[in-house]
Amino acid sequence: MKKVFKGLVVAAVVTMSAGVCLTAAADTAKLDQLLEQVKKSRTAEGKINQQREQEFLSDRADKQALLNRAKAEFAAEEARGKSLTQQFADNEGKLAAKEAELQAAQGTLGEMFGIVRGAATETIGSIATSNISAQYKGRDELLKKLAEAKELPTINELEELWVALQTEMTESAKVAKFEGNVVSLDGNGAQASVTRIGAFNLISDGGYLVFNADTQEMQPLVKQPESYIVADAEAFKNAAPGEIKPVYIDPTGGNLLRLKTQEATLTEQFHQGGTPGYVITALLLIGLLIGAVRFVSLSAASAGVKAQLKNLNNPSDKNALGRILKVYHDNKSVDVETLELKLDEAIMRETPDIEKGIGIIKLIAAVGPLLGLLGTVIGMIGAFQVITLHGTGDPKIMAGQISMALVTTVQGLLCALPLLFIHSMLQSKSNSVLHVLDEQSAGIIAAHAEKEKA
Repeated sequence: MKKVFKGLVVAAVVTMSAGVCLTAAADTAKLDQLLEQVKKSRTAEGKINQQREQEFLSDRADKQALLNRAKAEFAAEEARGKSLTQQFADNEGKLAAKEAELQAAQGTLGEMFGIVRGAATETIGSIATSNISAQYKGRDELLKKLAEAKELPTINELEELWVALQTEMTESAKVAKFEGNVVSLDGNGAQASVTRIGAFNLISDGGYLVFNADTQEMQPLVKQPESYIVADAEAFKNAAPGEIKPVYIDPTGGNLLRLKTQEATLTEQFHQGGTPGYVITALLLIGLLIGAVRFVSLSAASAGVKAQLKNLNNPSDKNALGRILKVYHDNKSVDVETLELKLDEAIMRETPDIEKGIGIIKLIAAVGPLLGLLGTVIGMIGAFQVITLHGTGDPKIMAGQISMALVTTVQGLLCALPLLFIHSMLQSKSNSVLHVLDEQSAGIIAAHAEKEKA
């Protein structure tokens, strides 16, 4: 048994030794492969490094060549710059000498050159913006050339300047008609017949035109003047040869017309009054309506009373005096005191109808200026608020509120003035009717009293 066990142990040991030997042999092979791979990698990296080194050396040589070339070019340009500087200095000296020679050769012609250039400079603005340039375009081109010229003008240029100045003076005294392109407010242009009044105004079928010097175009005004001014302008344009028609002209060549377009119309001024102005207008209309109704009524009452005065024996119920006379005819048998009371009662019944509405007119005439004062206060409050927010740098910001303050005052006065006259007239008519009634009543009472005494 022991021999068998020993044999098994020996066999096991031999087997393990053989396994270890096989494993060691396998590891040794892997190490050899790794070593061989390292050697190959080292050889490859060495070749790559050598290649890189060669490329670097080659690039270095190229860069050196470029640097040398740049240094050579810099030296050449530096030498050229010195040469040009010297040449520039020499040319400056030559130019100074030539200018001195030119000044000496010009003599008194230099003064003429200054006069021509000054005249062209002074004239170019007036000619470029003149209404005459709407008919004769391009007259300012020569003047611009002469104003900017640095050499002496030629004979032709002097003659052209003379012609330009003479044309401006001559055409300023003429009324001419010509066909031109008129650009409407929507930007569309069309040929139209234009009448030019000297250098003052341009007139077309729609009214006055203005000449835009920047675009060299004729345009209608944004807002034409009053209708009677435009009517006179159109009548002047359509006048027959030799016919004299009055026309309004702008001595500034259109500047006043442009400023006039910025003026507010009566409608715009009315709306500047705001809510107080609308209330004042409504009250004025109410007062005028009441006044018209009462005027018709009082006129009819006065006519009826006058007609009744011519026929006192036949009283009519259609007028105040007739109704009072009827009261007398119905109460002839009563005593004087009773008759007087009855007549006074009849007159008191007629008085409210005669004086109806007159007090309202007087009230509206008194309230109108107060509402105008209210609008003035509101406008001034708004103006001070604008000053608080924006300061006083731009008066246009405050103009709206100040306009409201002034317009409402005017509206209040315009409301009160006619209503006061209407109230006075109606009061006078009603008083005249009541005076007739009182007079007739007193006469009736006096006659009745005499009859009683008799």
